[in-house]
Amino acid sequence: MEESSEEVLADNNHLDEETLFIVSQTFKALGDPTRIRILHLLFNKEYSVNEIAEKLQLKQSTVSHQLRFLKNLRLVKYRRAGTTLFYSHDDQHVIGILKQTIEHARH
Repeated sequence: MEESSEEVLADNNHLDEETLFIVSQTFKALGDPTRIRILHLLFNKEYSVNEIAEKLQLKQSTVSHQLRFLKNLRLVKYRRAGTTLFYSHDDQHVIGILKQTIEHARH
């Protein structure tokens, strides 16, 4: 049985070091404008590294670096098609937080 968000928040005595680290790294990921732009682009469609670089006008090496960071946090995933990797988001919860934050900023 899954815990509700209220139960998770009320039970703050069980925030172990691993959980704290993952939460802080997730917010670190969302605190970087380039990573936000990449995640925003991946809301509804998958893209290759080159497509992301072109659409966001970034260097391919910059995109690769940021995708590696996001992949290590399991915020993006990829599928291989021949020699090309196509990236998409991998955490609907974090995408939801990002969408709500963007809506809040535009409000």
